[in-house]
Amino acid sequence: MQRVSPVRTLRSYQSAWLRQDIPAGLSVFLVALPLCLGIALASGAPLFSGLVAGMIGGIVVGLFSGSEVSVSGPAAGLAVIVADAIAKVGSYEAFLAAVVLAGILQVGLGLLRAGRFSSFFPDSVIKGMLVAIGLVIILKQIPHALGRDNDYEGEFEFQQLADGENTISEIYRALVTASTGAVVISLVSLAFLIVWERTAGRSTRMFFKNFPAALVVVFVGIALNEFFRVSVPQWYLGDTAHQHMVQIPTIAPGKSLFSIFDFPDFSVLGDVRIYTVAATIALVASLETLLNLEASDRLDAGKRVSSTNQELVAQGLGNTLSGLIGGLPITSVVVRTSANVYGGAKTRVSAISHGIFLMIAVFLGGPLLNLVPLSCLAAVLIMVGYKLARPAIFKKMYNEGWSQFVPFVVTVLGIIFTDLLIGIALGTVVGILYVLYTNFQSTFTLERVGNRVTIEFTKDLYFLSKPQLKEALSSLQPGDEVLIDGSRALFIDHDIYTMLHDYSETASVQGIHYVLRDVALTPRSRPQKATALV
Repeated sequence: MQRVSPVRTLRSYQSAWLRQDIPAGLSVFLVALPLCLGIALASGAPLFSGLVAGMIGGIVVGLFSGSEVSVSGPAAGLAVIVADAIAKVGSYEAFLAAVVLAGILQVGLGLLRAGRFSSFFPDSVIKGMLVAIGLVIILKQIPHALGRDNDYEGEFEFQQLADGENTISEIYRALVTASTGAVVISLVSLAFLIVWERTAGRSTRMFFKNFPAALVVVFVGIALNEFFRVSVPQWYLGDTAHQHMVQIPTIAPGKSLFSIFDFPDFSVLGDVRIYTVAATIALVASLETLLNLEASDRLDAGKRVSSTNQELVAQGLGNTLSGLIGGLPITSVVVRTSANVYGGAKTRVSAISHGIFLMIAVFLGGPLLNLVPLSCLAAVLIMVGYKLARPAIFKKMYNEGWSQFVPFVVTVLGIIFTDLLIGIALGTVVGILYVLYTNFQSTFTLERVGNRVTIEFTKDLYFLSKPQLKEALSSLQPGDEVLIDGSRALFIDHDIYTMLHDYSETASVQGIHYVLRDVALTPRSRPQKATALV
């Protein structure tokens, strides 16, 4: 596998920048725009803060990232933490001071090479995370596709903050209150996406391959809604003042550009709660980033290996700057990354360009983008979700055996019915238990030839092997000649050692010839002589 180089020349990016990365960046921008706004709402933060985090996540983190395809921005997984932290410290400006400190902590974690901890997560759990996020995207976007926009865009927890519903009940409410106009727009948008992708796969025309289908869908959504306004008013979803549309905040007349930014209040640095919030954000954001970086490497068609330590430094720089100018905390985000990869991205230019597009949208394109129905963007996200959670992945994981399939399914269900971090924790625990179970199922072999029995240790023995070994000893019969061979075990647990020696008394009473060979209590570097106990 190719390792990502932290230093690249502009020349090495030019071909991908012109042909593939810019269209991919545009697709990511269209996905990220409503998510940035929705996560800000879910966090109880100013609407503009999500866009600031998206811009910095694209431009700054993208520039210094340890990955060529990962895309960063405000994370849904931090929304509850952010909302609680703002309430705890008393103001959003005080919270921004904690974000700056969290960024500095992340830079320190990267310099201390803490990125290596990402390797401790089982492969089945990472795959389960990708599939679960795909399913959550689909489930969360179905209501938006049906015209029910009560829940915040980008909120992925099962229990919803916005309206007190959960993922399942929200879909039921959406089916009951479905808007015909939204349904038509989302279905037509899905049809365009499917046809466009198939045409791009079969056609030799570069237009279909390089022009992003998501942008076509946006134009289709705007055109259909304007058509409804003129010809079918009862299907019209409204304009910028309605909840069914993208709503980019605009600069009030007579106000300067800086009026839409918030700045940290460093006078609160004497409050110990600020440091607790900063540490929490740094740890959770770093964990999400490392998990998502593992996932992005699996999605990357180039099979490049990202630098986790460099990514932590990049995230730290991004969070420090985001806090300084009023943005939410930033992490690497699978939704944006998967949209980036499926959009054809080859290098980090796509992530950087998506941040630039966000900046242009905020300062120049607000009035036009506020005409975009959320239902057409829901179609784009549903397609991304489907690619992450294709049915073939379930079949592949099932064929790899229960030790892979069970942690995979637990991770998927855990994320869908709780949230990302809890689901990952459940899957990891189950994965570790399966490793332990599998490992201690094969610590020794028992071979019987007539009345000759050999129990040979094949690896080190810990106390978890005690029940199996005890059962093997209980199967011995009077007259057996038994050899316990521990020559291949450099470590034998005290409980195992004691049980083996105590069994000599049982063997003597039952008329069993019982011999221990190389069975030592402490780690050994050389074999011992056989000892006949009976």
